[in-house]
Amino acid sequence: MQITFRLWEDGMRFGLVGTGPWAGRTHGPGLVAAAGVELAGVWGRHPERTAALAEQLGAPAYDDYAELLESVDAVAFAVPPKVQAAMALEAAAIGKHLLLDKPVADSLDDARALVEEVADEGIASVVFLTQRFDPLMRTFFADLETTGGWKGGWSRMLAALDRPGNPTADSPWRREQWGSLWDVGPHALSNLSAMLGPIGELTAVGGADGLIHMVLTHESGATSTASITLFAPPAGSNFETGVWGDSGTALLPERRTAPADALRLAAEELVTAAESGESHPIDVAFGTRIVELLATAQQQLSGGR
Repeated sequence: MQITFRLWEDGMRFGLVGTGPWAGRTHGPGLVAAAGVELAGVWGRHPERTAALAEQLGAPAYDDYAELLESVDAVAFAVPPKVQAAMALEAAAIGKHLLLDKPVADSLDDARALVEEVADEGIASVVFLTQRFDPLMRTFFADLETTGGWKGGWSRMLAALDRPGNPTADSPWRREQWGSLWDVGPHALSNLSAMLGPIGELTAVGGADGLIHMVLTHESGATSTASITLFAPPAGSNFETGVWGDSGTALLPERRTAPADALRLAAEELVTAAESGESHPIDVAFGTRIVELLATAQQQLSGGR
């Protein structure tokens, strides 16, 4: 896709959509710190929370989404996937660049409509998958590619949504039947794609307490597994991702980059993509492929194969 590009002398003007914990702890500070970015406004569904976050970030508060869109060049989203899909489509239709959260949508039709609109408008897009914007992990992924010879891998992401103090514990969409699939699944699939190449096929089965197992066949011929849940008991929460092959075993390093710093990098790379006219590798098309895989898994888990 060729992006219609321009240069921003005073920084690309971003609007932030969302006022929840992720927006306040990650998106807002990341946008404020990003080079070449001006946080030009905040919009949320709750006016009081919008005003409070906007004051915290030193940006104007908007009570009308259309007015925010008129004032910005790009939009960063920190809202549930169903909300994001509709609002991002509206923004894309008038040429606003998109910094999307994962997953880009909670339905395949919505994701495909969004990727088509982005292509039609020639705008830039980036999907914020946290670990893909961590410099340490990027180095790890690059080293794996250089080494080669990897035969398989695994990702175990057993999260405890109900652990005390979890800021996302009250998130309704994460507690839906397939919430684990759509919240944790994008990270597992994205990381395994970075380590072993694009995923061609997927088979999913369910376990106890929301546990989901996925077996993946990569286009490279490697295979991998992903075991995910949001409802592990706090004592059983566990995360490990790795690969094995001719050179032994390699484990994904623990995260050392704060999410806000990863968001800052994602925003800066969106500006670069918009200015260069080149698509970002983690763009809405990549995000839509993740949604395709998640939709396949959900269909299989629901009994339709």
